[in-house]
Amino acid sequence: MRSKSHILRIKNVDFILKEICLVKGRIVEIYGQEASGKTTLALHVIKEAQKLGGYCAYLDVENAMDPLFAEAIGVNTNNLLISQPDSAENLLSVVDTLTKSASVDVIVVDSVAALIPQLEIDACIGDSYKDVQSKIMTRALRKIHYSLCNSSALIIFINQVRSKVKQPSKSFGCAEEVTCGGNALPFYAAVRLRLIRKELLKANDTIIGLGISVQVVKNKLAHGAKSNAEVRLKFGKGICNEIEALELGCECGVILQEGNGYFIEGEVLNSKEEAEAYLAENGVVLDSVIKSLRTHLFRR
Repeated sequence: MRSKSHILRIKNVDFILKEICLVKGRIVEIYGQEASGKTTLALHVIKEAQKLGGYCAYLDVENAMDPLFAEAIGVNTNNLLISQPDSAENLLSVVDTLTKSASVDVIVVDSVAALIPQLEIDACIGDSYKDVQSKIMTRALRKIHYSLCNSSALIIFINQVRSKVKQPSKSFGCAEEVTCGGNALPFYAAVRLRLIRKELLKANDTIIGLGISVQVVKNKLAHGAKSNAEVRLKFGKGICNEIEALELGCECGVILQEGNGYFIEGEVLNSKEEAEAYLAENGVVLDSVIKSLRTHLFRR
């Protein structure tokens, strides 16, 4: 059994993953449609790992990594390995090498859908090759999974979803949602998180963020019950924990509420908005509240 030092928690989401959370030495798949917060969630994992003194790698296949956004979330980009391998084979080889090195705590691949095999790079645009990407993923994941047996790295694959029309004999006219890269990644992943964009967050008729639903589709490290978590994502800031921390804190008695007022770590706040702003502006207090919540929730 892995010790708690091998556990990374992502504040809101760890309430549905319970005691296991994202365990190092495993493969995790985060997937969903575009603009559903997948990269943001992965960056939050990196931030939490860096807080614990971990070293992380971000393999930017999509060439869309924004260091300024990562810094705004809280990621230390000066202590982050960022690489852009030129082919699927090279990238997966880098993942395997980093895994074997035992010097990296979190490896993020963004994303599987953008992986391009060397065969396609060398071919003409009109040429057609069937299932090349999925075959490469199958062979590579066998090696990576074997390397993880002697490693404490957490590997996160970000993935996209596609619509695939079912065969007429199965369900006429219907389409099913599938992920890119074949069936190997869903098989080898210990945890699969599906992100769904639920709503737009507004302030004075201005869109400031998104409401995201996180569904645990697969969790080999806990019971089989599927669960959902609702998280709020603000543009330019990432996942907002202060709202959930305030609500859960009041429910669990970590934060005292009297009428419209709140008592947090010796500070008296006169309204919910003031309390949320106080938590958002004071990261140390917010982390203390979340730590108390975890102690309360996970001892059950």
